[in-house]
Amino acid sequence: MERRVPTKDEVLAYLKEDRNWGRWGADDQVGAVNMVTDEKRLAAARLVQKGRAVSLSREFPKTPAPNNPTPAQHFMNRGVREPGGGLSTDYYGVAYHGQANTHLDALCHVWNEDGMWNGRNPDDVITFQGAAWGSVEHWKEGIITRGVLLDVPRFRGQPFVTQEEPIHGWELEDVAAAQGVALEPGDAICVYGGREKWNEVNPMWGSDPAQRPGLHASCLRFLRESDCALLVWDMMDFTPNGYNVPWSVHGAIFAYGIGLLDNALLEPLADVCAEEGRYEFMLTVNPLRVVGGTGSPVNPIALL
Repeated sequence: MERRVPTKDEVLAYLKEDRNWGRWGADDQVGAVNMVTDEKRLAAARLVQKGRAVSLSREFPKTPAPNNPTPAQHFMNRGVREPGGGLSTDYYGVAYHGQANTHLDALCHVWNEDGMWNGRNPDDVITFQGAAWGSVEHWKEGIITRGVLLDVPRFRGQPFVTQEEPIHGWELEDVAAAQGVALEPGDAICVYGGREKWNEVNPMWGSDPAQRPGLHASCLRFLRESDCALLVWDMMDFTPNGYNVPWSVHGAIFAYGIGLLDNALLEPLADVCAEEGRYEFMLTVNPLRVVGGTGSPVNPIALL
């Protein structure tokens, strides 16, 4: 792809002319996850060589913070079971979209003026009882596929991605080439931006949503050409996006049918990949089976 910042007309074309609407049928609600076939899952399983497992999930975010204005809830209860026994139970509550909780965005999560995934009108399908189109239960079998980590800080020789230097699509191509990995249809592309290292020397990443380092809109073309099924990232969209569009990289949801796994914890995986000298692995993502849900908290596991 071209090594320059795209114009607004080009970004709009990424979101309209390059979209996947109708590719898997006019009534498809699975999107790019259609490419995660039985054969794709078997190939991913063959990547497991040592059985080494790495969680990509952050802790359940119960502590209020500038980037966690609606903290998760965890209430405990303790009971008695005679003679001499007992039990503990608890309650979980979470508004998981945002910048604190590791979660999977379903195809109904966002849209622009042209509509939702596959052209559906949100006024027709988004209700207070749930989403009637593109909701997370359509991924109830999980997303189990080949994962590829693209370690941008290691490629740059810097600890983290900065506001001044967002991640561009052509750079992700360069990172893949430098790591010796070829992207394949149906992959889960994991883009590590160094969020934990950022947090060590800056205010919390995302505490000012108007100024946030991350992936530039130029990454849309990269995602479309890679034909990936899932984007897993720690830093998310670079803001301000500079194009006056409601969604930049998040537009991959409604334009291409790609699932987005937000707020992944990728530093441990980056360390393991560097130690093992390999950047491909089996990835398992198992959302809750919520009928009408706009996504789900998840605990993704990479297996090497």
